[in-house]
Amino acid sequence: MTISSIRARAVAIPVDRPTRMSNRVLADRHYVLVEVADDRGGTGLGYTYAGTSGGPLTKTAVDDLLAPVYLGADEDDLTGLWGRAYQEVLLAGRRGAVIRALSALDIALWDLKAKRAGQPLAVLLGGSTAPQPAYASGGYYRPGEGEWTGAVAREIAFNRSQGFTDHKIKVGGLDVAEDARRVAAAVRAIGGEGRLALDANNAYASVHQARAAIEAFERAAGDAPLWWFEEPLSPESVAGHAELARRIRTPVATGEIHQTRWEARSLIEAGAAAVLQTDAGVAGGVTEWLRIAHAADAFGLQMAPHWHHNLHVHLTASVANTLVVEYFALEKGIYNFELLVTPDTRLRYGNGQVHLPDRPGLGIDLAEDVVTKYEIPA
Repeated sequence: MTISSIRARAVAIPVDRPTRMSNRVLADRHYVLVEVADDRGGTGLGYTYAGTSGGPLTKTAVDDLLAPVYLGADEDDLTGLWGRAYQEVLLAGRRGAVIRALSALDIALWDLKAKRAGQPLAVLLGGSTAPQPAYASGGYYRPGEGEWTGAVAREIAFNRSQGFTDHKIKVGGLDVAEDARRVAAAVRAIGGEGRLALDANNAYASVHQARAAIEAFERAAGDAPLWWFEEPLSPESVAGHAELARRIRTPVATGEIHQTRWEARSLIEAGAAAVLQTDAGVAGGVTEWLRIAHAADAFGLQMAPHWHHNLHVHLTASVANTLVVEYFALEKGIYNFELLVTPDTRLRYGNGQVHLPDRPGLGIDLAEDVVTKYEIPA
């Protein structure tokens, strides 16, 4: 069976109101959707997040750089195709939008393969459809929500109303003292019944700054240990993350922006993280995510993948070193991918877990009217 067609679409979905993290403001989310068809009428869906403006660029990478490699090829040759595609784009971009485009294509082929087998992707990969542990993500800086501490406390209460006991909030967007007050408010709202992770989104310029910040946050949390300190430094600062990890009490987590097994190898060898947050929509798709996860397992590291819960729930179910799945409630209006998905195929959750679909493949269907509404014109 061969790949007969590849269709890529870029969409831009506004967040419900401007939203800030440590180093940028979000107004829109760009996603690229890739649909692959074979010569027997089978179809597979893949996707990636392309940032706040990178949708057209990532779609062009699919259409002009990668599709020629895949069209007419054996759809079962996933690892061989990945290698040939990567070799083909060496000069165009071994990182960034090109690898995100490769990720979406690879995910689509795995979805097609699982559908053809009549199995959820998790089962095809050797896992089960047992529920996966999850945490409620959010804690952004948003206008119109009143005092920062009150906004955090209300969001934690909302998370708890959805059945989540573990949470993540942003830090790095305010001065350290103000962020420390937000941390203290979140810990009080959790009430000793769950864990709190902090996400800095590369906010701090040096190990010294990041260490001063996390030590202030640890003091603010009191007797409650913080779950992890996420992306405190630039993703390029592998040595810095490693140095920080050796000097602080809270575990360091990173890897969501890092791409391919070669960048993951640098993180692992340096001891730069206790938790790897590899994103299959960023790092190179399902094929590359599995390589990274198995390598991490050999070093005793756990996987807590970034975003894309509809996809990652299958991957975490298929490896032994899963820590947790990141879940974004659609009601928060921030990570809004599930607007593109039919309501009956959105991920179900409850009691601090997300539930794997029992449908073949990824188990999601696109809401075509919504895709059309938000599609970026060619």
